[in-house]
Amino acid sequence: MASQRVIVYGGRGALGSKCVQHFKSNGWWVASIDMAANEEANENVIVKMSESFTEQAGQVTADVAQLLGEQKVDAILCVAGGWAGGNCSSKDLYKNADLMWKQSVWTSTISSRLAALHLKPDGLLTLAGAKAALSGTGGMVGYGMAKAAVHQLCQSLAAKNSGMPAGATAVAVLPVTLDTPMNRKFMPDADFGSWTPLEYIAEGYVCDGGAPCGNH
Repeated sequence: MASQRVIVYGGRGALGSKCVQHFKSNGWWVASIDMAANEEANENVIVKMSESFTEQAGQVTADVAQLLGEQKVDAILCVAGGWAGGNCSSKDLYKNADLMWKQSVWTSTISSRLAALHLKPDGLLTLAGAKAALSGTGGMVGYGMAKAAVHQLCQSLAAKNSGMPAGATAVAVLPVTLDTPMNRKFMPDADFGSWTPLEYIAEGYVCDGGAPCGNH
């Protein structure tokens, strides 16, 4: 039986699938949270579509609690997210901002609550930020707002009285462009060689000794 356990929120996406593969190949027990099952994971929590944050958050939190019982996990990786462009003159501004908030802020907030409930002391929580959101994002307003909120959430989790388990680490990864099939589809003329491979991110979560890297 695997001694180390990880939850991958967004485990069916491009990066999430790579994380599930990597942890499984290193002998970890892996649970995926997503809108569809990842067959490579040991267990799956299926997120039900909802326009209500409290409804979706309550469903995921309850399902994870039922899955884990009294068991704690070593790491929770929130790699859910997405991208949408558009400035303030775009007719899709409201729709895209809403989508970005759901994909990044909802998932990060739920992951934080799961960490408070189910992460071991000295465990690791990672969130998916973005380097672009360290400054203005005029051509992708909704994306920038959502990622900036994730950055602020991560800082709050690292502060006193955050509710995180004793000794736990909260970090946000801030990639520029990930080398995903979707990014290649929408940016076919880009320099793929300058993009970050998914394997690089996945491998970075675990140190050579098998412990979550955020602890070292």
